[in-house]
Amino acid sequence: MKSGGASLLSPGDRVALVSPAGPALVSRVAAGVEVLRSWGLEVTTPVVAPWSLPYLAGSDAARAAEFVAGWCSDVEAVFCVRGGYGCLRMTDLVPWKDLPARVFVGSSDVTVLHTELNAVGLPTVFGPMPGTSDFVDDPLAQERLRAVLFDGVSSWTAGTTVVPGTARGVLTGGNAALLAAAVGGSRWAPPVEGAIAVLEDIGEEPYRLDRILTQLVRAGWFAPVSGIVLGSWTDCGDVAPVLHDRLSGLGVPILGDFGFGHCAGQWSLPLGARAVLDASACSLRLV
Repeated sequence: MKSGGASLLSPGDRVALVSPAGPALVSRVAAGVEVLRSWGLEVTTPVVAPWSLPYLAGSDAARAAEFVAGWCSDVEAVFCVRGGYGCLRMTDLVPWKDLPARVFVGSSDVTVLHTELNAVGLPTVFGPMPGTSDFVDDPLAQERLRAVLFDGVSSWTAGTTVVPGTARGVLTGGNAALLAAAVGGSRWAPPVEGAIAVLEDIGEEPYRLDRILTQLVRAGWFAPVSGIVLGSWTDCGDVAPVLHDRLSGLGVPILGDFGFGHCAGQWSLPLGARAVLDASACSLRLV
């Protein structure tokens, strides 16, 4: 990972694509690779072989080995091809503390890997993945990811005020269902003190989202959180009453309708980075 400058990547950098979760369409990956190459990147594509469970890109051991090999190769960044399901199955097979510093991009099911990497001090980027339609078919989402990686974009003004106020802390979180699924794992721990939580999800009906947030509340996940940024809740129905009921009583600033997650033109957000949230002004910026 580059240091001393605003950008994370530069034209000419080599990057590895990995498949830690579900399989992706070959044609879609090829289209995503062409976009990355148009940014001037040299791209190594994933090689995991299909497995007996069709919703996984390979066996747990194979996906973990490919992930580690990608990290330890001569690259500046690692991009996840897609989410789906499977990261939680292979996370215990990765020597997290031994991984070198790299730029890392992924979202959705990849939330689990963000949490592990941030826990050992490696910042990451929660953004669209090159083997998904959220990347290939969304030029605005592509540009917003490119801007974070190459232009050092570090501030955003978007969303609506849910609970006014300001907070300062490390950005953490991702997909709410995956955060709840990781509770109780061998290395599970709540966010660091003062963290700013970013949350999104897809396809969770209001009662299921209630269950997810209740599990996180009961586990103490929100106890150290100083602010919350709510992203998209695609195909979740009317979740506003649930979010208000479960989160507004925490006594922290909350910014809603912030366009990250499973939505068109999604923002890409650095996790593990220190930021200032001003929910009153609908702004988020890195420090």
